[in-house]
Amino acid sequence: MGRMYSGARGKSGSKRPSKKTVPGWVRYKPKEVEMLIIKLAKEKYTPSQIGITLRDTYGIPSVRVLLNKSITQLLEEKKLLGALPEDLMALIKRSIMLKKHLEENKKDEVAKRGLNLTESKIKRIVKYYKATEVLSADWTYDPDKVRLLIE
Repeated sequence: MGRMYSGARGKSGSKRPSKKTVPGWVRYKPKEVEMLIIKLAKEKYTPSQIGITLRDTYGIPSVRVLLNKSITQLLEEKKLLGALPEDLMALIKRSIMLKKHLEENKKDEVAKRGLNLTESKIKRIVKYYKATEVLSADWTYDPDKVRLLIE
């Protein structure tokens, strides 16, 4: 069933296999996969982009099954992870784009609501990351400062 207020179409789609084993057709060794991840990270790919590239280009369905750790954990070990988490960065970029849009279109009420929802998500996720100590306790979301950080 679709979502009432979001325009999403429901939960239908492909699912990951429940069996957590490396498929026989994967021809890459764990060390080779690590090297690929590091190479892609140095080319400024985000962890999700790395996963998609490995899946679509190299035929590696799950890095976690192959390496027994996630892409983010591997990048954290190798000190290649960004200062801000990827999902927080995406929300901040969305809010910046919405603010830029609202400067030109001041009466766009739908965009105002979208900005309000996005900033609420940012505040919730910052609260979570402070609790799990991913972000420092004194980090605050200031739209003007963060805009400079992103650009």
